[in-house]
Parts: sequence; structure tokens; C-alpha cells
Amino acid sequence: MNILLRIMVDMATLDVYRLLQETGALLEGHFLLSSGLHSPQYVQCARLLQFPTVAGQVGAALGERLEALGARPQVIVAPAIGGILIAHEVARALGVRCVFTEREQGVMTLRRGFTLNAGERACVVEDVVTTGGSTRETMAVVTRCGAQVLAVGAIIDRRGGQSDFGRPFAALIKLTIPTYAPPDCPLCRADVPLVKPGSRTFISG
Repeated sequence: MNILLRIMVDMATLDVYRLLQETGALLEGHFLLSSGLHSPQYVQCARLLQFPTVAGQVGAALGERLEALGARPQVIVAPAIGGILIAHEVARALGVRCVFTEREQGVMTLRRGFTLNAGERACVVEDVVTTGGSTRETMAVVTRCGAQVLAVGAIIDRRGGQSDFGRPFAALIKLTIPTYAPPDCPLCRADVPLVKPGSRTFISG
């Protein structure tokens, strides 16, 4: 049975952890996260979302979770780049538009002509939440525009259910994956090569 067919069968029960394994999205090694922390595991959701049918089903499931929290958004907002694909699929499922934020000179902002209207109801959607930094920055953009953040959603909460955004939060799966500040990282002490995910660039060895 090919991998796409297996994934489509698995989606009947939405076994997200198995989907991550099947698609090679759950990586083992020594990774530099966008937060600057190090981790022995990294979740590359792009590998999961490369299958449009699966992406649509995962997005629909997350949209249902957000609605179950009482959120009725008019727009879905994502931090680039990781949140864009899943946010678009959540927006498709809920029948609303989707925009994304980007950093410009280090500051998260709306670009490309995207706007949010005063009072507009928004949900912020990410692929993976680790420290929650980019999620909070995106929430701040929404607030600065005068729109409302109703809830936050993610495929994966890497903090095992401990994430707190001051708003209702829904994740399809909660994982407890250790992270380390560079001076405290046992992988660094063991001379395990450090990789920046996405580029697969070895930045120490």
C-alpha cells in the first residue's frame, strides 16, 4: 500500500502522531529551533501537508476544534512560513479568508496588501507551537489592527498542553519534546552536529 493511501485511511481516525511518522515529519537529531533553543526532535509539518487531501482533512479537523471552542472567525491569520498551509486549509473549511504575517526588519507585520478591519473576528493558526513566540507576535499584529483574536489553533502543541495565550487554544496533538538553552544542551556537549531545520544546514560539527 503506498504512503498516500495509508495516510488517507488513517485520517478516518485522525491519528496525527502516526501521520507524522508515516510522512517522515517527526525528525530525530540535534536541531536549532526558530526560538534559538536546541531540541533532539523536530516536527516538519510541511512533510505532512505536502499531500493536499490530507492537508484539507487536517485543516477541517482543526477548524472543528476551533468552532468547538465557540470561535466563529471571519479571518484566519498565520505567521509565515510554517503556519501558512494549515491556516489556508482551516480557512477553506470554515469558509473565510486567510492572511499571514511576516517579519520586516525583525518586526512581525502584515505585508502584500493584507489588511484586517477594526472589530474583525480572527483566529491565529500555526503548524507547531513551541515557545509560542511567533504566535504571540501574530496576535499582537491582529490587535494593533483593531481586530479581535478569538482563539488560537495548531496542529501540534510541543509543550504538552502547557501553552497559554490568554485565549482558548486548540491543538490536534500534544507532544512533550525537550528543548535546551544552548549552554545547557547535552547534544552540544556530546558533539552531535547541530542542524537548522528546513535548510538541513549543519552549523556545527
